[in-house]
Formats: sequence, structure tokens, C-alpha cells
Amino acid sequence: MEQMKKRLFYGIAITLLILIGITIGGSFFMLNFSLKPHNRGKDIQSSYEYMYQAYPYLKPWVDSLNTVSALKDTFIHANDGTRLHAFYIAANRPTDKTAVIVHGYTDNAIRMFMIGYLYNHDFNYNILLPDLRNTGLSDGDYIQMGWRDRFDVLQWMDIANRIYGDSTQMVVHGISMGAATTMMVSGEQPQPGYVKCYVEDCGYTSVWDEFSYQLKDMFHLPPCPLMYSTNALCRFEYGWDFKEASAVKQVAKCLLPMLFIHGDADTYVPTWMVYELYKAKPEPKELWIVPGATHAMSYRDDTEEYVNKVRLFVDKYIK
Repeated sequence: MEQMKKRLFYGIAITLLILIGITIGGSFFMLNFSLKPHNRGKDIQSSYEYMYQAYPYLKPWVDSLNTVSALKDTFIHANDGTRLHAFYIAANRPTDKTAVIVHGYTDNAIRMFMIGYLYNHDFNYNILLPDLRNTGLSDGDYIQMGWRDRFDVLQWMDIANRIYGDSTQMVVHGISMGAATTMMVSGEQPQPGYVKCYVEDCGYTSVWDEFSYQLKDMFHLPPCPLMYSTNALCRFEYGWDFKEASAVKQVAKCLLPMLFIHGDADTYVPTWMVYELYKAKPEPKELWIVPGATHAMSYRDDTEEYVNKVRLFVDKYIK
């Protein structure tokens, strides 16, 4: 009997050790899979090729900008010393209207040129498009999912304001992870006086919610235990966790106007998230659900209406 108890004890102990080992190994895999993925945003040439194919009018626009050296680069150093890059383009006619445009997960500034075109070509805005960390021409060891990026974007907003005359009227417009970043920026207080409004297109409620959704969708796994262990590992490795990286909590503190855009066929950042975000945000706010649009494709799928919706929104607050 005693021998059987020992065998049972050792069997349970070994099983627990195996499960703990699998969980720890899985946590390292998930963290690297999420924050250090294969990153198309580092491939500059293929980014140009993709954008010119998807949006053919961009190539003559970019060529015309390059002809007169209007497409400019700038580099700065973040507070921790990381070297960061952005493109900036002045409006064709002098103006104080300015847009800072923030790209999504494994994208880069180039892959937001269609929104740059919207503001610069269609609206006559000055624009600045940063490469977030570990993408484009910016340095950095991992993708920050917008949470730590909010400090970099605030720095870029100040740079844009100084480039364009120190008295701009600014909108910040982000798509996907860039939209989450935009919302995370919007909750920082106090807000710079030159910022007048925000546009978020298909951002997630929080990193925890998005990763939990993807864990179930891609790997058919529940949040427990892997989300909890990976979250703890992220805090240990990088000093922040998935739950604190919450766009919902940030927009709840935002008193500036915000336009929420989301496709009703989005299965990557599911459409239900935008309703939670919209509910959390105090007035003034607007919501546009785009029929049939999949993730980050609202502009491509309904360009004319997208331009009209954004124009009507920003014109209310930027005169």
C-alpha cells in the first residue's frame, strides 16, 4: 500500500513537472511569436511593391514628391536611446493642419501611405508617418503592441508640431495596432494643446483581449494557463503586461473627439471590440461600421465613403 502511494505521488509530481515545463516553454514561444514575429515591416522594397500594386495611384504621387524632394526622412532618439525613423511631407499649400499617421502590426510607415495620400493629397495636410519600434527603419528589439509605443508617438507628435511651425492643428490617425496606439495616446494627460481629434480604425480593446482571441482562433486554446504565464513572462522580460495595455481604459480618459471605424467582417480584431471602445469613450465621439470590410480594409474597400467620413469628422475640429 505504501509503495502504491509513493508511485502515485511520483507519478503526479512528474506529470506536474511536465505540465509546468510545457507551460514555460509555451510561454516563451508565445511571447516570441507575438512580439518578435516574422516582420514584413522590415522589408522596405516589398512594402513599396505591395503598396504600388494595391493602390496604383500612390506611385505617381510618391514619384512626384521625390522629384521635388518633398518626401523627407527624419530620425530621433527615444528617451531610452532607441533610434526611431519617420517620413514627413509638407502640404502643397502652407497650412497648420497636420496629421500624424500610425501603422499596424508588422507594417511600417510605407504601408500607411494611402492614409498619407488621403490627408496630404486630398485634404492638403502636413503629415508625419513614424515607423514604430522594430519595423521600417526604426531600431528596437520587439513589437510593443502600442502600449510603450504611445510614448514614442507623443514624441513624434511634438516633432511634427515643431516641424510645421509650433502652432499646428493636429489629428492622429491609426489603423489596427496603430489604432490601438492612437487610443492609448489619447488617454495620456494632459493632452498637447495642438491635438484636436483622433481617428482609430479597427483597433483592439486590449492586448490581453486580442492575444486571447488569437490564441483561441489560431491554436484552439483557452486563456488559462498560457495567457497568464505568457503575461507574467512579458512583465518580467519587458516591464509591462497585456492587461495594463488597455485601449478601453485609455479612451475612457480621453475628452477629445474620436472617430471609430471598424469593418463588420473583421475576424482579426473582431468587430465586437469597437462597441466596447465606443461605449467607454466620453463624448464627443462618432462610430462608422463599414459593411463587408475585413480587417484594416475599410479604406481600400470603400475609399470614397472613407474619405468623406474622415473629412466631415476632422473638418468639425480642425478649421
